[in-house]
Amino acid sequence: MSFSKVYSAQTHLLKGKIVTIEVDITKKTLHAFTLVGLPDKAVDESKDRMSSALKNSGYSSPKNQNQKVVISLSPADLKKEGPYFDLAIALSYLLSAEEINFDPENKIFLGELSLNGDLRPIKGALPLTEVAKKEGFKEIFLPIENAEEAALVDGITIYGAKNLKEVIEHIGQSDFKEKKRNDFQSSKPEIKLSPQPKTKIVPKEKIGSLDFSDIKGQEGAKRGLEIAAAGGHNIAMSGPPGTGKTMLARVFSQILPGLNEEECLEITGIHSIVGLLDESLITEAPFRAPHHTASYVSMIGGGANIKPGEVTLAHRGVLFLDEFPEFEKRVIEALRQPLEDNVVSISRAKGSAIFPSNFILIAAMNPCPCGNKGNKQKSCICKPSDLDRYKRKLSGPIMDRIDIWVTVGNVDYEKLSNENQEGEKTKTIKERVLRARKIQTKRFSAKGGSASGGKNSKRKINTNSEINVKELNIYCPLDSETKKLLNQSAERLQLSARAYHRTIKIARTIADLEGSANITQAHILEALQYRPRES
Repeated sequence: MSFSKVYSAQTHLLKGKIVTIEVDITKKTLHAFTLVGLPDKAVDESKDRMSSALKNSGYSSPKNQNQKVVISLSPADLKKEGPYFDLAIALSYLLSAEEINFDPENKIFLGELSLNGDLRPIKGALPLTEVAKKEGFKEIFLPIENAEEAALVDGITIYGAKNLKEVIEHIGQSDFKEKKRNDFQSSKPEIKLSPQPKTKIVPKEKIGSLDFSDIKGQEGAKRGLEIAAAGGHNIAMSGPPGTGKTMLARVFSQILPGLNEEECLEITGIHSIVGLLDESLITEAPFRAPHHTASYVSMIGGGANIKPGEVTLAHRGVLFLDEFPEFEKRVIEALRQPLEDNVVSISRAKGSAIFPSNFILIAAMNPCPCGNKGNKQKSCICKPSDLDRYKRKLSGPIMDRIDIWVTVGNVDYEKLSNENQEGEKTKTIKERVLRARKIQTKRFSAKGGSASGGKNSKRKINTNSEINVKELNIYCPLDSETKKLLNQSAERLQLSARAYHRTIKIARTIADLEGSANITQAHILEALQYRPRES
């Protein structure tokens, strides 16, 4: 056999793509070694890695023979990136050279080869395994470090291997001539890999070193954060430096409900592709806190080869933007779409992509450039022009998309030093949040089954913040008196249509926290308190 075909895969955007590795060998000719199929530098260098790995594993190196080797990666119009194909290329070459014999059908091979034949871990094992299963493959071979992650997928057999030899010994027999064998090879027993057991998804409760009760005062901010967690609302905190804004934001993630199985797999896949997966499975809501110097591409996503940004890495979790007005203006304005639609669309000359970005935004900012406006202990030294410039950094559309605005002021020293005064525990607040979330799940399931993708609606709704304008009358009905109060208040406060609708959704969440079936005037009045004082 001078021709062989072996299957591999690579990540593309947030999914996997099957790649077919074809090798053709023409013997007794001048030496040539060609790799085609739009390979990038990492893929092109696989020729050298594979050759050394074969030699050091006891097989013939393709570079030491008078033959023409052509390796094709298809589809030809897909840019091949990364070291995913080393293992598949090596096996396909050995099959073409008739040094080994095995059936490559229904098998996927993934992994980077070191020069001595060891397998190194890859990115995106989970989405690659998912696409392999979807395309009907029965077995997947990959580095042992990625096996636990890949085993999150049911319906496909996962084999984790340490090196090239283990894979070869498992899949078939060596048919090359006795003179090509190394003595150490023939003396070693045949290796058979064991299938990786199914990885169980066990949600973990997030326990931090800091508790809500450790933060003295700031009851208004704590209430706002509780509402934000219960309904999935975006929140902004404004106050002088050192008043606890960052502490509140970091404790916030502890009161969020745990992730379900579908969300765990979705988030794990995203972080795996980007290369940020520390464990085989993410079971906690992500918390992303990029620095205010973050670039547009790092925040939103994009680049020459489109990659997800921070808004996607925060999907199903929290995006904390400290010093919010200090971010580049185009970065702030680019948040409009993800905050409104829970997705981000990226269009470039080489293609386009739509990434998920359903997160809770927590923005923290100072009241002015010097940070002392409204500070009881210090005087503000900002000029009126500085204040105007600072205020203009946040446009009206962005402010409209943030549901809750709270002020975080200075806390009296007596309260800070009072060890006997202890606020509510994180556990207590989380229990109320969970009860409110259960009410929402039940409501959305009963009204057409939206929360679980029911028959009357394909749109999946998890929290009150995801209710659209069309659904407001269904999920957030108001009686005549309550509606009259809202309309009068909206006219007085000059609320936009977007702010008007968001006020209703916040009131719905407040009612859920109280266990109230109906939205009352009190709920509307509290919701109105969380609109920015100056629009």
